[in-house]
Amino acid sequence: MKIKEIVDLSIPLENYNYTGFQPDIRYMDHKEGARLLGKALGLAQSDFPDGNSLAWEEYHGITHMAIHLDAPWHFGPTSEGKPSKTIDQIDLKWCINDGVRLDVRRFGKGYSLTAKDIKDALARIKYTVKPFDIVLLWTDSDKLMHDPKYAEANPGMSEEATLWLIDQGVKIIGTDGYGFDMGFQEMAKKYKEGDKKALWPGHFTSRKKEYLHIEAMGNLDKLPMDYGFTVSVLPIKLAKASAAWTRCVAIIWE
Repeated sequence: MKIKEIVDLSIPLENYNYTGFQPDIRYMDHKEGARLLGKALGLAQSDFPDGNSLAWEEYHGITHMAIHLDAPWHFGPTSEGKPSKTIDQIDLKWCINDGVRLDVRRFGKGYSLTAKDIKDALARIKYTVKPFDIVLLWTDSDKLMHDPKYAEANPGMSEEATLWLIDQGVKIIGTDGYGFDMGFQEMAKKYKEGDKKALWPGHFTSRKKEYLHIEAMGNLDKLPMDYGFTVSVLPIKLAKASAAWTRCVAIIWE
């Protein structure tokens, strides 16, 4: 098969605020590179062609900014009674598989998706999920990426919905929302109102049954179909980490 199109399902890592977790990316251009490298090597800036050397960036922030793949270690110390895997220990065979997009745009802030919601979304596109499918939740929340509402806008996944997909053999679930669960403030509100299972129910599901999820995806509206494409979500091999960034793409075949 030949590749017909690649759809970028990633949002950029930029200097903007995600719910108080502010990435700090310092961009060093070629002239600053010449100054810094010159100082380190005992050279003058003028020793480099046109006073220009190498450009690079310096990043300070957590791994859970912009699009990333969460590992079981993020969800808890154990999964299925065994030590949870870090991102460098996950099975990469899970990370390139058939994708299916589920339209859950009708649900929004403060809502927890149920197993019935997932089944209904599958029924609408006449698709039966199979083992190792990468299931993508289309909330359209990425359109609010630079809006203060972004972090609280998306619906979350309930434990029962997450377990149902895992029981079908799914190993990776993705969302174009800020997080896999509903917004932090929404969860806290529900917890304080008496729902003692309100805090990160989708995340904590992996303590019972191992799975991974992708957060902060983008461009699910750009997919030309709901299924029939391949998703690649290979993470950076960051040692002992709870998550790592990925350039997630959908591959459309001729």
